[in-house]
Amino acid sequence: MSNNQTPWSAFSGPNLGYVMEQYDVFLQSPDDVDPELVELFKQYGAPKMPASSSSNSPDTPIVEPNNFEKVVNAIQLADAIRNHGHLTANIYPLNDGPKEDSKLNLTTYGLSEQDLREVPVSFLIKNAPANIMNGLQAIEYLRSMYTDKIAFEIAHIVNTEERTWLQEKIEKGAIREKLSAEDKKQLLKRLTQVEGFEKFIHRTFVGAKRFSIEGLDSLVVLMDELVRQSNKTNTKQVNIGMAHRGRLNVLTHVLNKPYEMMFAEFAHVPTESFLPKDGSLELSEGWFGDVKYHKGASYRSQSGLTVKLAYNPSHLEVVSPIVTGQTRAAQETTDAAGYPVQDKNAAFAILVHGDAAFPGQGVVTEVLNYSRVRGYQTGGSIHIIANNMIGFTTEHYDSRSTNYSSDPAKGYEVPVIHVNADDPEAVIGVAKFAHEYRQKFGKDIVIDLLGYRRYGHNEMDEPLVTNPTMYHSIHKHPTVRELYGKQLVAENLMENSDVKSLDQSVFAEMQQAYDRVKELPPSTVHDIVIPQVVLDGMPEIQTGVEESKLAKINEELLTWPADFNAFKKLEKILKRREEPFKGKGKVDWGHAETLAFATILQEGNSIRLSGQDAQRGTFSHRHLVLHDEKTGAELTPIHAISDGNASFVVHNSPLTEAAILGYEFGYNLEDNNSLTIWEAQYGDFANMAQVMFDNFISSARAKWGLKSGLVMLLPHAAEGQGSEHSSARLERYLQLAAENNWTVANLSSAANYFHILRRQAKMLKEDAIRPLIIVSPKSLLRHPLVGADVADLTTGQFETVVEQPGLGQQADKVEKIIFVSGKLAIDLADKVKDGAGFDHIHIVRVEQLYPFPQEKIQQIVSRFPNAKQLVWAQEEPENMGSWNFALPYLLEIAKDQEITYVGRVHRASPAEGDGDTYKVEQARIIEEALKSL
Repeated sequence: MSNNQTPWSAFSGPNLGYVMEQYDVFLQSPDDVDPELVELFKQYGAPKMPASSSSNSPDTPIVEPNNFEKVVNAIQLADAIRNHGHLTANIYPLNDGPKEDSKLNLTTYGLSEQDLREVPVSFLIKNAPANIMNGLQAIEYLRSMYTDKIAFEIAHIVNTEERTWLQEKIEKGAIREKLSAEDKKQLLKRLTQVEGFEKFIHRTFVGAKRFSIEGLDSLVVLMDELVRQSNKTNTKQVNIGMAHRGRLNVLTHVLNKPYEMMFAEFAHVPTESFLPKDGSLELSEGWFGDVKYHKGASYRSQSGLTVKLAYNPSHLEVVSPIVTGQTRAAQETTDAAGYPVQDKNAAFAILVHGDAAFPGQGVVTEVLNYSRVRGYQTGGSIHIIANNMIGFTTEHYDSRSTNYSSDPAKGYEVPVIHVNADDPEAVIGVAKFAHEYRQKFGKDIVIDLLGYRRYGHNEMDEPLVTNPTMYHSIHKHPTVRELYGKQLVAENLMENSDVKSLDQSVFAEMQQAYDRVKELPPSTVHDIVIPQVVLDGMPEIQTGVEESKLAKINEELLTWPADFNAFKKLEKILKRREEPFKGKGKVDWGHAETLAFATILQEGNSIRLSGQDAQRGTFSHRHLVLHDEKTGAELTPIHAISDGNASFVVHNSPLTEAAILGYEFGYNLEDNNSLTIWEAQYGDFANMAQVMFDNFISSARAKWGLKSGLVMLLPHAAEGQGSEHSSARLERYLQLAAENNWTVANLSSAANYFHILRRQAKMLKEDAIRPLIIVSPKSLLRHPLVGADVADLTTGQFETVVEQPGLGQQADKVEKIIFVSGKLAIDLADKVKDGAGFDHIHIVRVEQLYPFPQEKIQQIVSRFPNAKQLVWAQEEPENMGSWNFALPYLLEIAKDQEITYVGRVHRASPAEGDGDTYKVEQARIIEEALKSL
């Protein structure tokens, strides 16, 4: 049913009057109304008298009284075809998918073909083609549109304009591609290249893993068309995320990685000499490397369009948020104060999913959920389900509870198009349609590309062992190249000999490429060489800012428009930030952060901060976005500072960790001038994003040569709040620490936080940059011993170690040196005060845990000749925290000194559940750490 009209628009005069009478009856007693009418009333509501006319239009067909029920039933049949035609569509190449046509049978609606002939066409299709003369022809036409090799699911779309546009496009036949004879020949050539590439590797490198595309060869055709459409709309960048299935074929044919380079990788021959000399193809490689089917590339075409394929680990689906983050960064201009300016046409994402992974991996719905959220939307991603109808060895009935693998998308009002991968012309039409839909509505769309997998999960598997029925069918099924070649022969566009000759010429081209590869000697096992700039670590950089500049920034941050109605209590709290510049009080953590952000913007680095409740801050310490108490309007004071040279934005994120952290990592990869920050609501929330830390953030440079300066803030400290909100699982990030892959800090000073943020921003474009993890404070956010004097921000740098003021003045008396980080450092400082009575100890705050500041600590220890004991104190259990990480370094530092641990004993849970128990244990740790020998 067209959505510009309801069934009632087909009736007028007495017929409409009858329907309106029946609606009145329906409101009082539905059981007294024909069931068919009841369904229409439920679906379309009350019938209405046309406002523009009081009499029948000459174009409005008249329904005879005895035909009324037939017309209603015919309308229901037409709508059933629109809504359920996909259930019986010819979308499965092996013809092995479930089909259900009971809702589309004439008998279901008590109709005959003659009944339909008597129904006017306009009741069933708006603006039907001129050759459709009656209702039967209209129904047959709808069947041809909705149940062929392209099928549609759009009934779940809420927006009327959107649903109407989709329906009109479908029913006009606009999606059916009409190719010229030359285009068809070029399409066959492309299919021959795609299949030929796989066949050549299969024969030449027997048993080698390649995760073949065969059975879904049209995936390359689909991507080709999306790239062509991007050129037409002057899009600057297309970002592709996909797993390993078909990846080598996409690298070769969509990103134009030369055959020689690909064959060289299989033959273990150096590839550098085959890299295009025109600079069109960019590849990166880490010193540790990765398998070929995880690698990515960036290709710049002669038109100026850049196509990027993201580097991706084996963990299916986790690359999607990285790619959407990269896409948002590619869309945004960030070189002016205020919010970033987004151009949604500048870039878009193609996200390729597996049919088992799309419903099976939660990160998929995380990405769909943020697809229309202001901080994360990219104007629509084009999702492609590379649907093999199998996951490894698991068939669909064991891998999902839904009819289609695409069904999760419907909950987010995403249109779904199913297309038979054996019909490449249909695939091209669907690609154009999907691109046009994104351009018009700025929303995600799903293409369910239904095919099969010609071999096992990899080329060494024997699928007949686990999936015999499916694979007996597959072995008998011709390839899409063979099918399309026969089609062109049947259309008298080619001879059989032409099809065979094309296959031979493509194979010969690949053989010639491989012959060039064979001229080079095989690679020897290469040494793993870490770049010196990585080994050297982060340099020490002066990051102080003149007091006059800080004072001016502070004043501007606290000067709001006259018509802005701040929440009075909050206004009073924020106005206290004037006091440190008048010689009163301290600059607390949130204040230091804001001042650091402002100075970073003035120096030309944009800032993007996101996380759950990040605008206010979990602990109400930040308040970077203010809300008008009367209107709710937002104000971001940092936008108004003078000399701001870059954009600033802070987004409250959805209640999602993995996808949001991945998104921010991708954003920073694409825009290396942006200080990109993700804050966990509590540090333990990062548990849900562990795959991003493991597979991307910690290892992307070693594997793929990708540099990132992403900052992660993970609130962490034992404060009697129970097991979950106490620990950021610091030990995990220290366990992953190696090869200077990131910085891990547990700070006890607002000044040090100010300086480490500024250091990170200054290093963003340098080769020495690396991610920064800060296990950030909670109760310390406003602690006076953590706060900074303004002078602490005007000079100096980030300090990896900080010695406790007032201690260690009489070096000969020091017998115990305590190493501590974060909140426990402040607990100890609170206890020793000015140091009176504690001449026997010295406290060293280890602010940076990795890279471990061994040299600086060694120098400190050497100043105390009578020190007998080196103590590592922490509030985490002994099997957690930083103790086990620090111990090997302490063993190297110690000479004759005893090394001692002070903290909680081994525990399965990171913290006590009872606040009183926590206090007793915390007091014990403090007392034991400070006691005399």
